[in-house]
Amino acid sequence: MQSAAARPAGRRRRVLPAEVRVENLMAAAAGLFIARGIDGTTIEDIVAKAGVAKGSFYHYFATKGDVVLALRARFSQDFAAQVADAVGRCAPDDHPSRLSAWLRAAIGAYLGNYALHDVVFHDFRHSQRRSAEKDLVLAPLEALLGAGRDAGCWSFPDARSAALVVFDGMHGVVDDAIAAGHHDPEPLCAGLEAMFARMLARPGAAEACSRKNEAGAEGKAQ
Repeated sequence: MQSAAARPAGRRRRVLPAEVRVENLMAAAAGLFIARGIDGTTIEDIVAKAGVAKGSFYHYFATKGDVVLALRARFSQDFAAQVADAVGRCAPDDHPSRLSAWLRAAIGAYLGNYALHDVVFHDFRHSQRRSAEKDLVLAPLEALLGAGRDAGCWSFPDARSAALVVFDGMHGVVDDAIAAGHHDPEPLCAGLEAMFARMLARPGAAEACSRKNEAGAEGKAQ
């Protein structure tokens, strides 16, 4: 009888790390949900595509709905991270550029993954009007707009209300473009940048903010 040590290494079953198994399950579920819909996808389909045992699925998720929730959280986290990275490349006191970076990154992230967005956010209910996923995206935007208002660049009474207008306005315009088959981000970015700049600014505020940024840049250079 052949000993275990003498068996070919290729016949041994490789055990994947837990994070890899979870990632494989979520990636498989995302692809299947987009292709077939949530109702048209079974847990058996997911584990088969992920290449794991069915028991592994239930080790990490109790139901198929739990996978949807995990994908929803992942979508929001990835969206927020992509936007934060773009905004972080701008000077802290260059508020118009930071808003432009937010807008362009948000439009790019949404257009790049709207098929998954439509799947995992398909079951919106009025009880979910203020969700953790939306707050994850809104809170940094609210802070960005509030900082610009405090610096004199913009004028509005409430930063969260302004953030909701910017976020929901962006969302609606991109949705409309997708429905019309227009996936080029540049016209959307340019149009929304101009619209939000006029909407948020008070007369003379943009010039004052620009002069303040120029003065700050000169001070750093000295």
